[in-house]
Amino acid sequence: MSIVLTARDLTRHYEISRGLFKPAALVRALNGVSFDLAAGKTLAVVGESGCGKSTLARALTLIEQPSSGSLQIAGQEVAGADKAQRKQLRRDVQMVFQNPYASLNPRQKIGDQLAEPLQINTRLSRAERRERVQAMMQQVGLRPEHYQRYPHMFSGGQRQRIALARAMMLNPKVLVADEPTSALDVSIQAQVLNLFMDLQEQYETGYVFISHNLSVVRHVADDVLVMYLGRPVEMGPSAEIYARPLHPYTQALLSATPTLHPDPSKPKIKIVGELPNPLAPPSGCAFHQRCPHASARCQQEVPPLRLLEARQVACHHAEAINS
Repeated sequence: MSIVLTARDLTRHYEISRGLFKPAALVRALNGVSFDLAAGKTLAVVGESGCGKSTLARALTLIEQPSSGSLQIAGQEVAGADKAQRKQLRRDVQMVFQNPYASLNPRQKIGDQLAEPLQINTRLSRAERRERVQAMMQQVGLRPEHYQRYPHMFSGGQRQRIALARAMMLNPKVLVADEPTSALDVSIQAQVLNLFMDLQEQYETGYVFISHNLSVVRHVADDVLVMYLGRPVEMGPSAEIYARPLHPYTQALLSATPTLHPDPSKPKIKIVGELPNPLAPPSGCAFHQRCPHASARCQQEVPPLRLLEARQVACHHAEAINS
């Protein structure tokens, strides 16, 4: 199976002004992320707010330039690409945002918005563009008469269908979805997720699915990347991680996930404290101040990602914790 997206030690740092006569502070929003995404597969990125999920999304979609590291889209290195190559790369990776209404032009008809990617990136005639748009609208469950309507005339679920249709118009190799269902009613979320999966099966698109809803992730993801303060702490097959999480942070996240049939044999794990200040991150393991298993080594030494039980884990004591 072909690899459509490759990241190696990807970083994104920001300089933050701290006022007159003070040196700028450095925020390591993304601090060494590596993964491969195959065509037709879904990588879910999870973690608390502030862990670097959205920064990763902006880097993958070329909205922001990575500070360092390698990013390849369909085998093409982004860093050394010229203007023409970057234009092609932007066709190959598209994004669906959290708020569907904010991502749509309120003064432009839906049909025109869906045709715009074709108008910019292809040489199709007006009639051919309209035909392609109507075919895509049918695929996402929109009726022909919706072509002439404006965004405010649709429900939240319909708007997200429109946003997904626009992202898929160019048949991208990679689709980055940043919390695509969090703004929708629970009854609509399942319909939109099923639509995502149906389109992926048809077009063999690789998905990077960013979410804080671990119940949703369990049903859509092939692999899961758990992030904490800009770094991956656990990464591997979804089934393996949900069946037996190895990192204390992953264990706490899954423990907090609501379920209809809670297992009394699995006690709830509470994370004490809040996410550290990214302007002054703790030394050693970034999670050690909140981890019940932390030792003196955790305070001094950053744990590297290492292979353990069919996934990668960044924890010094993973074997002892899970023995």
